[in-house]
Amino acid sequence: MNTIRKENDNQKEVLLSVEHLRVNFKTDKAILNAVEDVSFKVYRGETLGIVGESGCGKSITCMSIMKLIQGNNVIYEDGKICFEDVNTLSLSDKALQEIRGKEIAYIFQEPMTALNPLYTIGNQMSEALRLHVKISKKEALKQCAHYLEKVKIPNPNEVLMRYPFSLSGGMRQRVMIAMALITNSKLIIADEPTTALDVTIQAQILDLMKELQGEFGCSYIFITHDLGVISEVSDRVAVMYGGRIVECADTDTMFEKAKHPYTIGLIASRPHGEMVEDRLPVIPGNVPSLNNKPQGCPFHPRCEAVMDQCRKSFPEAITYAPGHTVACWQYIKE
Repeated sequence: MNTIRKENDNQKEVLLSVEHLRVNFKTDKAILNAVEDVSFKVYRGETLGIVGESGCGKSITCMSIMKLIQGNNVIYEDGKICFEDVNTLSLSDKALQEIRGKEIAYIFQEPMTALNPLYTIGNQMSEALRLHVKISKKEALKQCAHYLEKVKIPNPNEVLMRYPFSLSGGMRQRVMIAMALITNSKLIIADEPTTALDVTIQAQILDLMKELQGEFGCSYIFITHDLGVISEVSDRVAVMYGGRIVECADTDTMFEKAKHPYTIGLIASRPHGEMVEDRLPVIPGNVPSLNNKPQGCPFHPRCEAVMDQCRKSFPEAITYAPGHTVACWQYIKE
């Protein structure tokens, strides 16, 4: 039986540990570094938020946990992804199939593209369940209806007979959450699950996810660029930029005592209640493309606190305070 490691300092159960992960893409002209030396942990029953602008490597990092990114041009160069002490990067495709959808579930950003338009909701949900549980189709559909009811979908038996196009965006997202829960997944990766929803439905989905976490005890990795969402749902936050984690801390500390210039810039660019006509502060420049990454810290071309050392090499993450790490040269004493 697999065991879950405990941290010595706080006795939290480590469900997932990502250690020095590197993911590259091979092209005809170059090797592109999409994820570089990423490390983080997810504890049982907690929500880890991963934030950053589009193109920072959030989705690639999380899809790598189940090796969902595959192909001859994908290179998992280094690192370990330990889920309950099993390194998923070393598993065969057959062994991974036992984990995907059962132990770890993925809620994709746009449910309309994740759900097959040619099959009913019932067909897709029951197939996901029967892949991992020996159960009759009739009993599977019964459980599917039960979980649709769990996610507050009215008339679940009728919804099971419908096709994805006939459901609203909020309903489709609830179906995806139900599919993630139906096999009692221990870890659910939610990739910007509320981006395409209006504010009212977004709030309902977030409340629902927190309620279900309390009921089922699952852990979440919540990927988003919306800091308002992160402040509501996350216990801890990891900030990514240029395929690296530049800062990690508990949510309150991150919003009150952020240290990395990129994190500070993100937080400053949030709308707040006192604003009337003032323009939002912005971080100048853009996220670098994979084929044009700067040497050293990838944020240095946009950073107001840039130093010579920033242009030469990326700093190791230091523990600024208990539970608060930051990778920035201005906090490293020579």
